[in-house]
Amino acid sequence: MTPALRVLRGCLHLMVAALLALAAVRAVADHSPDAPAVVGAAVLLLAVYAVGPTLPPVRTSTAAAVLWLTAVMAVWAVLLALTPLGVWLAFPLFFVQLHLLPLRWALPAVLVTTLVAIGGFGWHTRTLTVGTVVGPALGAAVAVAVVLGYQALYRESEQRRRLIEELTAARSELAAAEHAAGVLAERERLAREIHDTLAQGLSSIQLLLRAAERAMEQRPDGGAALGHVQQARQAAVDNLAEARRFVRALSPPDLEAGSLPAALERLCVTTARSSGLPVHCQVSGAPVELPTPHEVALLRIAQSALANAVQHAHAGRAELTLSYMDTEVALDVVDDGTGFAPDAVPSPGSGAAEGTGFGLAAMRARARALRGTLAVESAPGEGTAVAVTLPYPEPAVPRAPAAAPSPAPGAPPTPGTPPDPEQATA
Repeated sequence: MTPALRVLRGCLHLMVAALLALAAVRAVADHSPDAPAVVGAAVLLLAVYAVGPTLPPVRTSTAAAVLWLTAVMAVWAVLLALTPLGVWLAFPLFFVQLHLLPLRWALPAVLVTTLVAIGGFGWHTRTLTVGTVVGPALGAAVAVAVVLGYQALYRESEQRRRLIEELTAARSELAAAEHAAGVLAERERLAREIHDTLAQGLSSIQLLLRAAERAMEQRPDGGAALGHVQQARQAAVDNLAEARRFVRALSPPDLEAGSLPAALERLCVTTARSSGLPVHCQVSGAPVELPTPHEVALLRIAQSALANAVQHAHAGRAELTLSYMDTEVALDVVDDGTGFAPDAVPSPGSGAAEGTGFGLAAMRARARALRGTLAVESAPGEGTAVAVTLPYPEPAVPRAPAAAPSPAPGAPPTPGTPPDPEQATA
């Protein structure tokens, strides 16, 4: 029970005790011949009434409550027969009956108590006036209205409490689900970044150092190895900057130095220098100012596609095309490598060899995250074409056309000439 209900229950008990004391005192003060009987009945009724709150079954069992109320009503009837002041006890008895009994039993009990009060008081006064009837009836009506009103408020309060608990539980579940989704999204983002930056950079470093070892074995002076070692050191520096940058959730260093077309041209140059794969880069259409997430996604997809062309396709040449269209931007990476069956590529975690199957999945995830599409066309011995299309955000702002790109430095004069086997194998 709430503190307010405990106070009300205590006030009800005090009212019963006070009314019984008043009836006994008035009987003694009026020198009524029935004063001893009135005092005895009042004391007995107080004792029977006081037993009820101390018995747990009276509060938990309807049968026990009925037995206790029957005893109370019997002693009260005796008191009412001895003195008309006993009619005052009817009002607190209404609340006790309505509190302990079910409503279908409490209302008849209140009606019987009202009739007994009216009859007892009328028997003492030898008359039945309007006040004699209205007084107990009005008291019964007030008691019923108060109890029914309290029960309605209690039900509404309980319903509100349950709704609050459900909302609290739903909010906790939603917060937990959002936290789990955020953790998974962050893990996926970090996995894509590591695959597209550190993994590809370290692979390039491995190729360069392997070529340096071969050159040092063939030329003891180490002159040819110096250039490879310098490129490996620069690649390590660039990848360290990449690692620090994506940890801070900022744009890649390649994009900070200029536009997306310029970053793709530098990527082609770097790929040609590190792997020997000639990559031709071209831009079609009027360049459009894209948000950083779009430029990052296109740059990372290009990096991953070129890395696959070097490490897996053993391509002799690659073409990279960035196309600005009316409503979308497209990136195509085509190579003349060994090709593969796209449907046969295992998904990450499906039992494939460690480190395989993640590149295409990461590229598709990047495209889907920006409401774009990614298509892969390939067949064994027929090369590979990777095409990604991203819709423009609103609004799209055209900017000045980029200068016409040129083939990457270091490209061999003959497009079909294969690269150094040592540099093309990962």
